[in-house]
Amino acid sequence: MRVLVLATRNKGKIKELKELLKGYPVDIKDLDDFGPIPEIIEDGESFDENAYKKASFTARVLGHPAMADDSGLVVEALDGEPGVRSSRYAGDSATDRENCEKLIKALNGKTNRNAFFQCVISIAVPTGPALTYEGKCQGIITQEPAGENGFGYDPFFFYPEYRKTFAQISMAEKSRVSHRGRALKEVVDEFDKVLDWIDIHMPD
Repeated sequence: MRVLVLATRNKGKIKELKELLKGYPVDIKDLDDFGPIPEIIEDGESFDENAYKKASFTARVLGHPAMADDSGLVVEALDGEPGVRSSRYAGDSATDRENCEKLIKALNGKTNRNAFFQCVISIAVPTGPALTYEGKCQGIITQEPAGENGFGYDPFFFYPEYRKTFAQISMAEKSRVSHRGRALKEVVDEFDKVLDWIDIHMPD
């Protein structure tokens, strides 16, 4: 059975993917299944670049195909910020709350509060080639937080279709419409092709 390494230690992501790919002839591992490997510096200028960097580096180091994602919030009125710096918008060790406070302050007085979450998934083999999948979710940044669920910018991200913020909906509802959910659906819908592609690039 072919091994696919998830380039993450995030237990939530690992559980979600194992569930989605149940039934496929693939053994899903994550970084915790291997010894210590060097830290991957996410210094790319785009989600695409960071996702590829993580997947490609992991594949080269471990010798197995690897999958990684990079995602964040893109706000129109802030010229695309926080973008690739979403998780460290207010500083490298910033908390979710500090990031949100900086975002709301930056939007003070701006009438355009349109934004979208974007996720790029990269599946790479040790020799370098990669497949890319992408998902987006449009919304509006609220003035005040609402909801107790989710994380990051979720309490401020209003999703018009549900008339709620991402922090006011269940994880299952969010997974159906979120940027990550949409990108993962693309991967799952094409997973037979993904496995064929991996076999071509990973001769036994």
